[in-house]
Amino acid sequence: MKTSAVRRIYHYNGFAPTTSFADAIEAGAPDLLIPGDQYAVVCLHQVYDWARQRGKSGQSVCTLIERSVGSSKSYAIVRARKAVMQLAEEESIRVPRTTVAANLSDLKRCADELLFPLVLKADGTSSGEGVRIVRTLEEAKRGFRALQSPPSALRVAKRALIDRDVRSVLPALLRQRRKINAQEFVDGQDATSLAACWKGKVLARLHFEVVKKQYKNGPASVMRRIDIPELDTAISRIACRLELSGFHGFDFLLEKQSRKPYLIEMNPRPTQVGHLTLGHTRDLPAALYAAFARTPIEEGPKVTDNDIIALFPQEWMRNPSSVFLRTAYHDIPWEEPELIREGTRQRRGWSSWCRASKSARLFLTDRHSGAE
Repeated sequence: MKTSAVRRIYHYNGFAPTTSFADAIEAGAPDLLIPGDQYAVVCLHQVYDWARQRGKSGQSVCTLIERSVGSSKSYAIVRARKAVMQLAEEESIRVPRTTVAANLSDLKRCADELLFPLVLKADGTSSGEGVRIVRTLEEAKRGFRALQSPPSALRVAKRALIDRDVRSVLPALLRQRRKINAQEFVDGQDATSLAACWKGKVLARLHFEVVKKQYKNGPASVMRRIDIPELDTAISRIACRLELSGFHGFDFLLEKQSRKPYLIEMNPRPTQVGHLTLGHTRDLPAALYAAFARTPIEEGPKVTDNDIIALFPQEWMRNPSSVFLRTAYHDIPWEEPELIREGTRQRRGWSSWCRASKSARLFLTDRHSGAE
C-alpha cells in the first residue's frame, strides 16, 4: 500500500479470507499470483479446493494457481514440516530427523529417540514464532504447551492494534491447536536459499548465510551471499519432485565443523531476498517473468558487489547503531520514500511492542514467583 508499484488494492476480510482471495482473483484477472506470506499460501490452497469443487466453472482459477505456485499434489506437503523432511530424505538430501508429537506422551517418545537438545516447531508458523529449542523434558513440555496453545490475548491484541492484522482473532476464539514437530538439533550456522521455479525447474537462485537475526530464532537482518553446490542440488531435486512454480524458500543449517548443509524447512513463497538482483542467474523476478512470457531473460543491473546485505528495516530495527548499516550493502528502497516512512513507523511500533512485551513478561514472572 506504500509503494508506487501498486495500481489497485482489493478489500480483505480477515474473517472470510478465502472469499476475499477468490473475489480479488476474479476482479483482477491476474496472469500470476505471488503469495507474500505463509498465510497467503494457505489461502491460495483453500481457494484451489473451492474452485475445484465448482467443476468446470472453477477450472480457470485452478489453472492459474497451479501455474503460479506449482502442481496441486505439492500443497499438502509444503504446508507440513514432517512431510517436507520425509520427501527430502527420499531425494537423498541431508536432513535432521523429524517426527510429529501429537501429545505429551508422544513428546517423551520423541525425546528418547532424538535426544536433547531438541527443536520443537509448530506447523503454519513463520518468522521464528513457532520454534523452541529445549534441553530438558520439562522445557520440552512447557514449549509443547506454548506452541500448541491458541494465540495469546497479548499477541492477538498486538497483531490487531499494531499490525492491523485480525487473522489470529478467530483461531484464538475457536481455541485452535497447532500440529507440533520434534526435530533433531543440528549445531550449525543458519543459511537460507530462494529459488524461482517453473514447472519443476529451478530458473535462478540465491543462497545466503545468516550473519544477524532480528531476534532469537527470528528472521535474518544481515546475510552473506554464499555458493555451495549442494544447496543447488537440494532445491533442484525438491522443485522437480513437487513440480514447483513461482518463488520458494529453503532454510538450511550449515553444520559447525563440516559446513555440510542440512535442510530444516521449506517456505512455499518469496522470502526477504527475492527482490535483490545480484548478477547472472541471480535475478529471480526476471527469470520467472521470462519463463512465463516465453521471452529471453532481461536481468537487471547488479545492485552491489558487496556479499554482505543488511535488510531494511530489519537491521535498523534490531540495532540502529549496527556496524553493518555502514559496512554492508544497506538495502534501503530510496526510490520509494513512502515505504521508507512506513519502515520508520514500524520501528516505533516494534519498540513499543518490545517494551509492552517485556513489561508483560516481568508482570507474569513476578506473579508466578508470588504464587510460589
